[in-house]
This record gives sequence, structure tokens and C-alpha cells, in this order.
Amino acid sequence: MTRISDLFQHPALREFAANVKKADLRELMAKVKSADPRELADRLKTADPLNISGVLENLAQLRDTRATVAIATIAVLTVSAVGTASAMSAPDTAPVAAFQSTDMAQNFETTAKAAKALHMGKTTASYFWDDSSGRAGDTGMPAIGKPMQRGLAASPSWPLGTEGYVTYNGKTVKFFIGDRGPGKPSERGVMLDLDAKTFADLTQGIFDPATLTVKNNGGFGHIDITYKITKWGPGVGKKGAPVPFSTGAWKS
Repeated sequence: MTRISDLFQHPALREFAANVKKADLRELMAKVKSADPRELADRLKTADPLNISGVLENLAQLRDTRATVAIATIAVLTVSAVGTASAMSAPDTAPVAAFQSTDMAQNFETTAKAAKALHMGKTTASYFWDDSSGRAGDTGMPAIGKPMQRGLAASPSWPLGTEGYVTYNGKTVKFFIGDRGPGKPSERGVMLDLDAKTFADLTQGIFDPATLTVKNNGGFGHIDITYKITKWGPGVGKKGAPVPFSTGAWKS
């Protein structure tokens, strides 16, 4: 049985716990609000006896609400308390407490469905992860000028900065257009390139940072998705149904 005190041993949480001990709540809440819950969740998956990673995944979709800051702060305070009292571990027979993220997931789904659609459709999506290392054949930072990150997608024609939702097998995620592509695949109807981490989430796979690929998802490299555009970006490009990269709509 995993002891609650084991949670504090995870290096991803030590700095958080240390900050709690020496910072006031206002400073702590500011740090939590500016952090990316998904990134912390990724680091937690290998050692997360309290299942905090699940709730942090969903917080990423709700990070602008007061509940996000409150719940994330509670999680950090819990970790600090565990670290301070690590010698007082729970008995092996005691059940391990777990955060329930079902309500937050449902709230996100409700928000996604209620969002006004400027354009909707279906297409085939592939995935990519350009980290500027050249390992995946990338040519540098994404066209929008932001580093590669979860939620950043590429389109052969939509304006940069466009935002929306993608749904696959009943699961909905948010995205924004930050790069260009697919290239030649768009000629065959592959009109959206999702980031590899989002693609892994949708296909129940695992993102491999060593190869920048998605593994353990049954070999899926392309999936048929539905999309909803809720905001057209201010960058150059063509609104409406996506068109192949070769049309040059992405630069008009």
C-alpha cells in the first residue's frame, strides 16, 4: 500500500512544498494561477498516490475560474502538509484519499457545447510536436511565435490564433492554431495537425518525449474528428472550411 507520505518524495512537488512554507497565500495563489496545470500533471503521472494529476488535467480547461485557483491551491497545501509531517505516514491499512475530477470534466463539456460556433465540420487529424530540435523534421518555433505546447495545432489555411474545440470518440479538447500544416497530407483531406500530447490523450496513448511520437494507442496516426471554431484568429489565413496547404490560403 502506498503511504501518503510517499507523495512528498516526488521531485516535481518539492519546490511547491518549499514555496508554501515561506510564502503567504496571496503569493502562492498567484503562482498557481500563472502555472500550467497540465505540465505539472504530466510530471506527476509516474508517482501520484493521491491522483492529483487527474484533477490538474481538468483544471487546465477551467484555469480562469476561481475554482481552479482554489482547488489547485488546496492540492499544493496538501502536498506541503504531507511533506511537513512526512514522518507521520498513514497506516498501511488506511485507504488513500483521491480527488474526484468528474464534475470539472462535466463542466468543461458543458462549456464546450455552449460555446458559440462560428464554423463547424469534420476532417481527419494527424499530429506533430515541433520542439525546434530537428528530431521530428521541424524547422523551428511554430509560426505564431509561441513555443510548442499542449493545445497548439496546425492548420493549412485557418488564420493563426484561431480557437476552437475538437471531439473524438466522445472526448472534447480545446485547441488554438499556432502553426502551418499538414502540407501534402492536406491534399488527401488531413486538414488539422494536433499537438502530440493532445493526440495521445484523445487516442488513449502515451507521448514519448524521446521520439516525439505517440505510442501505445493501437498504431493510430490519423483520426476522424469533428471540430468547432469559436474564435477566428487575427493572423493571416482563410476563414471557413479548411483548404489544402498548396492553395496558399495560409498566407493570404
